[in-house]
Amino acid sequence: MKFIIITLLTTLFTFSTPAQEGVETGSMAPDFVLKGMDGKEYKLSDYKGKEVILEWYNYHCPFVRKHYESNNMQQIQKQAKDQGVVWFVVNSSAQGKQGHLNESSAKETFAKEKMQAVTLLLDPNGIVGKSYAAKTTPHLYYINKEGKLLYQGAIDSNPSTDAADIPSSKNYVTPILASLAKGEKIAGSSTKPYGCSVKY
Repeated sequence: MKFIIITLLTTLFTFSTPAQEGVETGSMAPDFVLKGMDGKEYKLSDYKGKEVILEWYNYHCPFVRKHYESNNMQQIQKQAKDQGVVWFVVNSSAQGKQGHLNESSAKETFAKEKMQAVTLLLDPNGIVGKSYAAKTTPHLYYINKEGKLLYQGAIDSNPSTDAADIPSSKNYVTPILASLAKGEKIAGSSTKPYGCSVKY
């Protein structure tokens, strides 16, 4: 019985973590073109000269719910927006998988969550998610004005689903925004992301 359980868990893990290329911190971020919830195409390279943050998202994920229902994510998005940082929310859930969004449902979700991002980008075939090796929701990436990926990983230090843990957690994104506000140089860094697996 124990062998069967271990085999089943191994199978589930294999299906939840497909082969991904990823990108090394400090190197150029992969360019992409994705449709937004408004049907328009958004190309990353069009935002060269601006700071960009990418956030992988799945409405049903309890780790995502932790940060949205507490308004934590929206507050950080708003801080970024006020500083002129371009924030994209990315949904890579495949059709038929948990959290999948089309243009209509993405608009509803964007409004319901009161997102402060530029738009919600749709990546149903997972090409962009896999090129960045986005493993979890949430999974965040910071790209500087030159197009270099200088942060990738978790939103904070506490991999729990309890919003009560947020105040005592070390946030990894707000220090980046604080440094940008001061005009300080940002060194490349990465942390282990936590959350639900991206539903490719």
